Amino acid sequence: MPTSIRASATSVRADPGWKQPPRPGGGCARRNHGLRSPRHRWVVGLLALGLLGVPLGVAAQQPAKVPRIGFLRVGAQTAPTNQRAREAFLLGLLELGYVQGKNIVIEWRYAEGRYERLPDLAAELVRLQVDVLVAGSTPEAVAAKAATKTLPIVFAGVGDPVGTGLVASLASPGGNLTGLSFLSRDLDGKRLELLKETVPQASAVAFLGNPANPTLAIHRRELQAAGQALGVQLQLLEVRAPEDFEGAFRAAATGRAAGLLVLPDALADAHRTRIVALAARSRLPAIYPFESGRKSAASCRTGRASPSPTGGRRPTWTRS
Repeated sequence: MPTSIRASATSVRADPGWKQPPRPGGGCARRNHGLRSPRHRWVVGLLALGLLGVPLGVAAQQPAKVPRIGFLRVGAQTAPTNQRAREAFLLGLLELGYVQGKNIVIEWRYAEGRYERLPDLAAELVRLQVDVLVAGSTPEAVAAKAATKTLPIVFAGVGDPVGTGLVASLASPGGNLTGLSFLSRDLDGKRLELLKETVPQASAVAFLGNPANPTLAIHRRELQAAGQALGVQLQLLEVRAPEDFEGAFRAAATGRAAGLLVLPDALADAHRTRIVALAARSRLPAIYPFESGRKSAASCRTGRASPSPTGGRRPTWTRS
């Protein structure tokens, strides 16, 4: 593992004569496109700094095997979030001089929203003897950790790496994992507080979560503590499959929920448009973890990069 992960990713160019590739559409990448997001820039930088081996300038002077990356995501390959992540990842590698199929190989694996597939996919990547495994979020990181104790694993966005048992601590994670934590559990109370401010009369709030996601228990604990302090009764709406959404919103109506919190999850992300539509139809003010929530007039949003609920807090790297 690299000893310092805060070094600039732009400091590991392939060679002095290498030129910056043109950006899509010319000029700077769009602000909300995700191509220049710290998450993917730091993941690529971390790979190039320590996990892919020698710099390209040195590798060009001596024969070496082509580095192989395993890329594991729980969602569908066609999901907008995964498409943006893939594009950003490839662009970041290109900026460092790595071209897929030429001097680097990437094994892409998507669970298509089926959490039970993650252990087999992670094991498959280990059998392929990839040099490093990139895990998109907590479920992927948990599966990757169970599959190998020696292969370097980089997680790109985990809500609570300590609480989920991925690392021992943020200061000294130990083991074979490192990556970026957004500490999203710290936002749960803020989101509930914001919803309460938006709907002051709300005495009951529902939150939508997937029991297959290992972070649900952590989010539930944080929300219950915040709900007790705010005098808000909380109702869990479990969704394990796409067909569960209609019933979840009927349960929210039965429980007289005055607002809705949608927890971060691959299933919710894949069906974001449907969730927003159901919330609008149910006249439920809602807070979403994804961008599409802004399209609903009945919604408010706190996101991963929103300065309001985080107090300007930046993502945190764990370091080994």
